[in-house]
Amino acid sequence: MELQKGLSEETVLTISKIKKEPDWMRDFRLKSYQAFKKMKNPNFGPDLHINFDDITYYKTSDDKVNHTWDDVPEDVKDTFNKIGLPEAEQKYLAGLGAQYDSEAIYHNMLKELTDKGIIFCDTDTALKQYPELFQKYFNTLVSYDENKYTALNGCVWSGGSFIYVPPYTKLDRPLQSYFRINTKDMGQFERTLIIVDEGSELHYMEGCTAPTYTTDSLHAAVVEIFVGKHAKCRYTTIQNWSNNVNNLVTKRAIVEEDGLMEWIDGNIGSKINMKYPSCILKGDYAKGNCISIAVATKNQIQDAGARMIHLGRHTTSNIISKSIAANGGNASYRGAVKIKKDAEYSKSIVKCDTIILDEQSKSDTIPINIVENQTSDINHEATVAKISQDKLFYLMSRGLNEEKAKELIIMGFIDRFREELPMEYAVELNALLKHYF
Repeated sequence: MELQKGLSEETVLTISKIKKEPDWMRDFRLKSYQAFKKMKNPNFGPDLHINFDDITYYKTSDDKVNHTWDDVPEDVKDTFNKIGLPEAEQKYLAGLGAQYDSEAIYHNMLKELTDKGIIFCDTDTALKQYPELFQKYFNTLVSYDENKYTALNGCVWSGGSFIYVPPYTKLDRPLQSYFRINTKDMGQFERTLIIVDEGSELHYMEGCTAPTYTTDSLHAAVVEIFVGKHAKCRYTTIQNWSNNVNNLVTKRAIVEEDGLMEWIDGNIGSKINMKYPSCILKGDYAKGNCISIAVATKNQIQDAGARMIHLGRHTTSNIISKSIAANGGNASYRGAVKIKKDAEYSKSIVKCDTIILDEQSKSDTIPINIVENQTSDINHEATVAKISQDKLFYLMSRGLNEEKAKELIIMGFIDRFREELPMEYAVELNALLKHYF
């Protein structure tokens, strides 16, 4: 099923009706739609020129979530087979979800995990099957009226991942979701909600792709993550959107006492990317880390970074940002670290490094660093450089041609990011970067 292009109150009500949602969710969508109509684009970052009347807000190729790969429609299955998704699931994943345009079309998880009480399903299913747990956390960390695109997500959200890990439960393999925009002028608006309860650990991985069309698509997702006391969550993303996708995502985690949140964030594609994974370090001794790369080439703007808000005492955060700009691309870091008055004895380290590969490309570092007490500190370091001619000469003198020498230097530049990835993702990242350079 596919709705006509354009956004209206009727569109919002139709989506809710198709999904057979409770009254409170329908009312939430309408409230979000009213906020969306009133709000302007963010007053920071790249200029956004999006024609909301040219976007398709809902499309599905199947009317149910399949739990065996053989039941997935053939055309959808062929798309995911080409990128090796079923093989990855069998080799090293504890569970896999796949979303195609607006709806999840596949979800599966090892039985041993369901026996432990772990919930991993699409967000629409969670609304129906776990209503109390869902409503307790939904829209409590990222409010629908924060900006124009959280409001847009609120009124037309569909799909996404819902994960709940019970107290003192650890997964020895990651859970993964894969998101595919496969339709021209399509908008994808998944909503992801993750709760890692006290003493538990989770590694969640996310991949994103889309084919290239002559007109633009829109991806506006919202991610809310709750990390309990002494719990750990790692969220790994490799986005490879095509250069006609505007990627405008709000990702936020709140971390309780002695918890740890890690964002491993790879931004390789898209026309415009605005994404700043955030941690609210609420509990004492809470920790937040973000390691990211942003690669921008011709006609691409990567406006990415991270945000860390320190509320608890003795909290720590680390941001490592690697940016690469080539062929006229713009790869910039935009971030914020705020250590509040009561967050005494807290510390943050921010390190931003950029390589610019030609005269047409550019990069900016736009930080906001605020310390509101006398016992905490923030260290910020930023470097911008071209590829060292001395290094290039040295490698070429050892028998490498210029192309291979540049590739080796770039791979070394992002090594801190690659070493945080599972082997399969690191191999995929290498292949993507070789394609770009």
